[in-house]
Amino acid sequence: MFRTALRNVLAHKARLLMTVLAVMLGVAFVSGTLVFTNTISDAYQKSSAKGFDQVDVAVRPTYQESAGDSVGKLSDLTQATLDKAAKVPGAASATGVVSGFTAVADRHGKLVGGDWQSNGGNYWGTRDARYPLVSGHAPHGSGEVLLDSKTAKRAGYRVGDTVRLSVNGPVLTPRLAGVFTTDDGNVSAGGSLALFDTPTAQALFGKKGGYDEIDVKAAPGTGQSALKAALDKALPAHLVKTTTGKQLADDQAKQIADSMSSLRQALLVFAGIALFVGTFIIANTFTMLVAQRTRELALLRAVGASRRQVTRSVLLEAFAVGTVAGVAGLAAGIGIGAGLRSLLGSFGASVPDGPLVISPGTVAAALAVGVLITMLAAWLPGRRAAKIPPVAAMSSVHAKATTKSLVLRNTLGALFAGAGVAVVLAATTMDADSAQGPMGLGAVLLIIGVFILTPLLSRPLIAAAAPVLRAFGVSGKLARQNSVRNPRRTAATASALMIGLTLITGMTVMAGSLQTAIDKMASSAIRADYVVSMANRSPLSPDVSQKLATAKGVTASSPLRNAESRIDGKTEFLTGVDGSSIGELTDLKVDQGAFTVSGTRVVVDKDRAEEYGWTPGSHFTAHFEDGKARTLTVAGVYEGNDLINGIMLDDTVLTPHLKDPADMQVMVRTAGGASGATKDRLAEMLGKNPAIKIQDKQDISNSIAQMFTTMLNMLYGLLGMAVIVAVLGVVNTLAMSVFERAQEIGMLRAIGLDRKAVKRMVRLESLVISLFGGVLGIGLGVFFGWAAGQLLGTKMPTYELVLPWGRMAVFLLLAGTVGVLAALWPARRAARLNMLAAIKAE
Repeated sequence: MFRTALRNVLAHKARLLMTVLAVMLGVAFVSGTLVFTNTISDAYQKSSAKGFDQVDVAVRPTYQESAGDSVGKLSDLTQATLDKAAKVPGAASATGVVSGFTAVADRHGKLVGGDWQSNGGNYWGTRDARYPLVSGHAPHGSGEVLLDSKTAKRAGYRVGDTVRLSVNGPVLTPRLAGVFTTDDGNVSAGGSLALFDTPTAQALFGKKGGYDEIDVKAAPGTGQSALKAALDKALPAHLVKTTTGKQLADDQAKQIADSMSSLRQALLVFAGIALFVGTFIIANTFTMLVAQRTRELALLRAVGASRRQVTRSVLLEAFAVGTVAGVAGLAAGIGIGAGLRSLLGSFGASVPDGPLVISPGTVAAALAVGVLITMLAAWLPGRRAAKIPPVAAMSSVHAKATTKSLVLRNTLGALFAGAGVAVVLAATTMDADSAQGPMGLGAVLLIIGVFILTPLLSRPLIAAAAPVLRAFGVSGKLARQNSVRNPRRTAATASALMIGLTLITGMTVMAGSLQTAIDKMASSAIRADYVVSMANRSPLSPDVSQKLATAKGVTASSPLRNAESRIDGKTEFLTGVDGSSIGELTDLKVDQGAFTVSGTRVVVDKDRAEEYGWTPGSHFTAHFEDGKARTLTVAGVYEGNDLINGIMLDDTVLTPHLKDPADMQVMVRTAGGASGATKDRLAEMLGKNPAIKIQDKQDISNSIAQMFTTMLNMLYGLLGMAVIVAVLGVVNTLAMSVFERAQEIGMLRAIGLDRKAVKRMVRLESLVISLFGGVLGIGLGVFFGWAAGQLLGTKMPTYELVLPWGRMAVFLLLAGTVGVLAALWPARRAARLNMLAAIKAE
């Protein structure tokens, strides 16, 4: 039986090629994902570990919990703490670290390093081993700065040039004193790092003689644990926390592994989809191969082979195919992993240097996936073949499915589909956080149910295409009949395409609806022409709002100044605004009272009003960071959203209680309204600051929706793999169908059907099957998009379902194109059959 199985594999090499390709693509996706994420994770972990080479123990401030109604805060790491740490037995040196956001502009004024990866810090001096100088000298005073070598090269700066940068608003123009190298993982990932001397960094980052961290280097012969114990003994435990360099490196490695885990899981989900689609192709292929060899298998049974041996011979064929596909997929996956890493560079993302990581687990996973998926898909056809009585198989009286089996299949499909719809509908009435699990379960049940019912659905849906197919004469009529001749095979072929289009359509519906909801949110909440903020959403210097308030053409402006407070023993953030102009800059719906912000009169959003039981006229006491308290009065309750919410009070009341006032953003309204010229004028007035974003309402909407758009484009690419596998399935099914119908096609040719008509028949058959799968996929995608939108609507009042008719038409056109392209080779093969040889085929 083993020799028989191998002989059958070698005898049907061409027929199994599509199956090998389908499995190979899925395996390549899995192994490529593992190689890519393992390589990136290993590179970042090694890079981050190098960053801790100069740190044996890190001393960090602790968060001082609030007592009663006082506001909590971080403890201070002062110069005295640094001096004490340096004198601890076993310490060779202690370095005070100051850091914060620092945006560096290139020679064209554009931000280098990205919104979230632009950092700054202090250079400790010539003995600072963390940042070896390549050229120049250490910075002295506020007029000098150092840049890492990668940033200096990208920005086009050389030692002695004037650098444009910003920390919290105002533009600074220090001279580039030197260039250094660093193993900082953030810089390796494409970020930037600017270093100042310690007094300048402390002034820029608001430390005023303090530090964010103190890094202590152990003396020779002193271990990290011993040094940590000495520091714990010398420093007050309630004010500082000590951590060894090894622990920091381990924690960083864990964070990197966790972040890579999320990416790996997301990619593997799509690899799983591709493999799931591939199972239909494998099952189809083996079903047809077994059907073609029914008499051969019956003869084996007649000469003594048992049912198990017949099933085992089919599984051995699947094992051989799966092994070949697994090995080929692993090789392709290694190439994909290397290609993805290179692709990151083309998108401007830099990755630390490191070798390509091909772990034993990756090799084992690739081979296991290839073999197991193929064998599982082939098991049912093999088992079905083994159950056919030898005499019936030799007489070919077994072919058609019984009415009982079809009724059982349709009943089972209806139960699955009904249960799936019921669970999805029930999930739409639940809380968004708790509904995710039921929603996913319902979606899986519905897709399985529709797949089981697809043979039943194929007849009426394909029959609906009959009027169109009649226009193609005999070829159209034959194509329709061939499409429904074997509904199970048609169903499996169409389902492969259906799954990919279901996911693509569902996500497109959600993305379009979200974009509309965000546009509505921005236009309904904001009357201001522009919102000014830092690129990384860090606080703005108060100087920015002062400049904007006095700028030419500005008719109204208001900062949104956030500050922590304690109300009824809870931490709440207050937003200080210009009470006289905030009403002109926002358009928030007021549920109760009036939108009045003046003196101690404040407005609160609906959620907080319900939480504290406030109504217009209610009084409450807010405790500020300076320890003082004020009694505030609720003037109105408004409906908040993701852009504007919370407690708003006049900044003349809030600011006197703040040690370092800072604004999260500034709203601006101009006389001429939003325009390119006005935006350029505001940017010029702010010194063309690389750290500052000036956004109109559409910019805000686009920036929020950008992550959805980026994610959607990534998903289109990932799901493209599933569509490619589906195309192979259509090609495979048609090729096998042509082989099965060789005698029939020869007869048609003999009675007058020319080659052109034969090609047209096969193409139309492929087109009908593909459009059938496309219609099912788009229909399911719209349903799932609606259901997911119901959950989003509970958290986003402006959400409403928007059907992207244009894109859905493109998806349907894509399905048709898939059908046409997939039929090219099978149609050509059918047309080239020798009619006499085909008629004699058995």
